[in-house]
Amino acid sequence: MPRKREGSLDYHWESCLKGYNQVNKLHQLSNSSGTDGTAGSSVLEMCPGQTFQVSLLLSHLHAALGDTSDVLLQPYLSSWDELVKFMDALGPMVGLISKEIETKTSIIRQLALLAEENPEAELGPDGLPINSVSTEAGKNNNMKSSQHSSAYHSVQSMILVELNRGVVDFHHQTDSGCRTLLRLHRALLWLKLFLEKLAETPVTGRLRSPSELCRESYQQTLANHHTWFVRRAAELAFIALPERGYFFRLVCVQNQQELSTVLTKVVRAIGEVYERTQRALEDNNMLDLP
Repeated sequence: MPRKREGSLDYHWESCLKGYNQVNKLHQLSNSSGTDGTAGSSVLEMCPGQTFQVSLLLSHLHAALGDTSDVLLQPYLSSWDELVKFMDALGPMVGLISKEIETKTSIIRQLALLAEENPEAELGPDGLPINSVSTEAGKNNNMKSSQHSSAYHSVQSMILVELNRGVVDFHHQTDSGCRTLLRLHRALLWLKLFLEKLAETPVTGRLRSPSELCRESYQQTLANHHTWFVRRAAELAFIALPERGYFFRLVCVQNQQELSTVLTKVVRAIGEVYERTQRALEDNNMLDLP
């Protein structure tokens, strides 16, 4: 059996499972007493006592969309910061997935930082440095637009620059921003589908448990890209997921109707971010990067 790479999801799962006692210990989170029972904008206000804030998540997601068909990376990564808090709130086993997410967002942030420190290395579509100028006026214009010409300003700019630099390997595993983004992209689909299912309110029949919905969402998405060991560990993690009432408290709502209203807004925003990223990756044949 091949040795697991330290820091990988397999490694984290194995370490945690050694001490896991299969007891579902729900975190006690403060509920907002200010919710007025309506399913409007009031439920999207800051939720007192919570680490995860659905209002901040929505704000970051909307900011990531910008004014074009692109996705801005800084608010995109900020959205993941909030989603990591959401996953951490679901218990230590699900929190292991969030640790892997944090590793991925850190890679892109580090690449962006290096690009800012060495902007002359950023290449444009002609293979020349983006920031190369020949006149004083050009230098001034370049300074004004530097924040928008950064290699890691958006998904499309990152893809363009990394392709021109030749750092995207279509046959071998690398720590390129594009490959890292693909892993985040796959995880985003899992969370989107889970929240979408959690928001459903059937006309007849019972509300299915979050554990069942999360497991089903995982099987339809991330399971296709994980090893057998990780899939088995994920199944165990989802068994320990909190009951539906916990999610009411997590976003400061009182019932399923209000939860549905809030999560539908979140799912819609995640969906737009996902579709834009999907198109960018698909257009550059990056959906199967190793």
